[in-house]
Amino acid sequence: MRRGLFDEACLPLETVLLFIAGMTVFIAGILLFPVFAGVAPYYENGLYGLLLFFFALQTVMLGKTPFGELPVSNALLAVGVTIASIGIVTCFIPGIPNKLARWMLVLCLGPGGALLLLQMLFSKNKLRLWLRVKGALRPLPFACGAVYALSMLAGLLVLKPELLTGYGTATAVLLYGAAILNLSRVLAVVYQEYPEASADAGDKGGLPFDKAMLMLTGVFMVLLGGLLVPVNLGLLPFSGSAQLGLLMVIFSVQMLAAGSTPIGVFPRSWLMAYLGTLFAGLGIVSCIVPDILVAPLTLLVGVLNILSGGLTLAKALPSLLKTRKMMPSVPVPSLLLRLYSTQIALGGLSVMFGSSMLAPGIIPGLLIGVILAANGGVLLYLMRLLLLLDALAESADGTQPESDEQSVCS
Repeated sequence: MRRGLFDEACLPLETVLLFIAGMTVFIAGILLFPVFAGVAPYYENGLYGLLLFFFALQTVMLGKTPFGELPVSNALLAVGVTIASIGIVTCFIPGIPNKLARWMLVLCLGPGGALLLLQMLFSKNKLRLWLRVKGALRPLPFACGAVYALSMLAGLLVLKPELLTGYGTATAVLLYGAAILNLSRVLAVVYQEYPEASADAGDKGGLPFDKAMLMLTGVFMVLLGGLLVPVNLGLLPFSGSAQLGLLMVIFSVQMLAAGSTPIGVFPRSWLMAYLGTLFAGLGIVSCIVPDILVAPLTLLVGVLNILSGGLTLAKALPSLLKTRKMMPSVPVPSLLLRLYSTQIALGGLSVMFGSSMLAPGIIPGLLIGVILAANGGVLLYLMRLLLLLDALAESADGTQPESDEQSVCS
């Protein structure tokens, strides 16, 4: 079917995460050929950290771990945030030993792939059902089986890189990425035919997508700001290339999954999907190949932060002033005042961060770290306020009289 740029693109969250993860592995496989030929640099920590971040996204947003799907809980959420934090720090700090990240990847890819393969083979609701039902489900066991088998091989390669030659490793990684991309395509067709099967953790009592992204972005900013303090004191090395790359990947997930960009929310069209794919590709390359895209991405991220902060201030300031004028005559919940104030603080911090990227030296390095950490803290506080507002809305809906419900339904 022909798709227009502005036609709706309803991409389930699971397929979005698999697609970007598949892009990461596929692009890594392509880049490993010039790396092993000695004509391109390679930042291993960037790739390892990015892969751990994707495992964290699936855990937090879907309740799906490398060892299978688990019930949504605060403990699972804490595990996801921990994995994300380790991935972020691994990306940012090139000089630290990556043994922890390496062993985590070995466990997620090797035993994780084996366990998922066994679950597929012996579960009544998977292999036998998929093969029995004609249509979109028929290719699913083959797509999943390829991913699980190549995942085990990838785990072995992370554990013992000498297992294959350099070009053999690059080929295996390329095939693994292609298998993940194919699985995302197959799942997209399945969810189109069975939309009720597509669900994120928010539908199971966990954090909805927007709140989960606020939380992970807040953690990203807090860790980035905290690490920049010792970095500016000369105590730690730092990869600005991986920092920009991971931020671009976060942007791409939001664009593909929700049409959300740093400058606002747009309809989920194919144009937005293609832009999100472009952002993902730039971010992945920046994480794996150091310094190659620092200049253009610094400009892009700086401009986006200034525009985002300016638009946030333009929306939140009038709302705050209007709410304050209403207070003498109309009881206004303090939660709204805190929400608008938080958005104003977030807008101001975004403008400051963007300005520091476009005009290096305008803000001292140590102060930039404080600004970023504060930005992350404000994001986490904003997530908490939004959760409180959702809880208030649900309680208000629950107290509606029955007659009101009947009149609305009629």
